[in-house]
Amino acid sequence: MANNKNYHVAIVGVTGAVGQKMLKMLEEIDFPVEKLYPLASKRSAGKTITFKGEEIKIIEATPDAFEGVEIALFSAGGSISKELAPEAVKRGAVVIDNTSAFRMDEEVPLVVPEVNKEDIKTHKGIIANPNCSTIQMVVALDPIRKKYGLNRVIVSTYQSVSGSGNDAVEELKGQSRAMLDGEKAEANILPVKSEPNHYPIAFNALPQIDVFEDNHYTFEEMKMINETKKIMHDSTIKVAATCVRLPFFYSHAESVYIELDRDDISIEDLQNALRNHPGLVLEDDISNQIYPTPLSAEGKTDVFVGRVRKDLDVPNGFHFWVVSDNLLKGAAWNSVQIAQALIQQD
Repeated sequence: MANNKNYHVAIVGVTGAVGQKMLKMLEEIDFPVEKLYPLASKRSAGKTITFKGEEIKIIEATPDAFEGVEIALFSAGGSISKELAPEAVKRGAVVIDNTSAFRMDEEVPLVVPEVNKEDIKTHKGIIANPNCSTIQMVVALDPIRKKYGLNRVIVSTYQSVSGSGNDAVEELKGQSRAMLDGEKAEANILPVKSEPNHYPIAFNALPQIDVFEDNHYTFEEMKMINETKKIMHDSTIKVAATCVRLPFFYSHAESVYIELDRDDISIEDLQNALRNHPGLVLEDDISNQIYPTPLSAEGKTDVFVGRVRKDLDVPNGFHFWVVSDNLLKGAAWNSVQIAQALIQQD
C-alpha cells in the first residue's frame, strides 16, 4: 500500500452473496480497515456479522450511515446505489459500485484493474465495477488487444445461477430435487422476475439473462457490448453477445471468438500473450485434457483461459474459452482490487 493509513470502510448489501464475499476478501488480504460499517436493509439491521473475529452490528443503510466513511463498497441493487451513492459521496466517501447504476455514466470510470487501472484517477467520487461477464472477458482480451490489435469480438456466455443471487441458487436446488423425484419444478426467479414467463433452470438452458431490449438483445448482452467498448476506450471494436443461464451454481464460462488486426499470429503467440498477463491463468494443454471449468474456477480470484485455437476459415480469427468465479473476480474481488488501487494511488 502507498501509506500506513487505515480506512473507514462500508459494505452496502453486506448480507447478500456479493457483500459476504466482499467481507471475506477484505479479511483475507488484510485490507487496512480502521472501522467497518456493515450496511443493509432495515430488516437486517441489528443482526451481526463477524469480521476478523469481531462481532459487528449491521446498520440500516441510510444517508446518515455514511458519516465518517472513506471507502464504500456497494452491492445492494441499482436503485439503492442511485439513492445512496451520491449521499455517501456528499459525506466524503469514495464509492465503488457493483451495480449497473453508473457504469455507462460518462463522469464515472468503469474499471478492471488489470486492464485500465489508470482510469481510477479520473473519478469524481464514484467508481463503477463492470458486469461480471464483462470483467472476465476483458481481462483475457486486454493482452491480445495491446499486442496484436482487436477489431471484433463475438461471445457466448454460460452463466451460473448465482449471478441472479442467493434466491436463484436455492431455486435451482429446489427444482433439481423436485425433478429428480418426478415432481413439477416451480420456477419463480429465473430468467428474470419482471418477465411474464418463467422456465425451470434445472436440467435446462435459458437464452435470456435480464430483460429484452428493443433491439432484441437482453440488457445483460448490451452490458457486455457497451462496457467492453468503454473499458477499452474504443467504440470501433465490434462486439456481439449471447448470454445464457445454465444450471450450475457458481462461476461463469464464455466461448469467445475474436478477429485481430493481423493475420500472421500463431496459437503459440496468443498463448504467450495470455500467459504473462496479471490476474490471468492459462490452462491449455489439450494433450492432457487440461482446460478450465466452472467447478475448477470456483473460489479463485483469477481469470482462467483455455482451448485457444485458430479459426479454420478466417486467417485473423481465434477462439478461446474463459472461466472465472462470478462472485469473486466478477464482483467482490474486482471491487476490492479497485479499493486497493485507489489507496495505492493515494
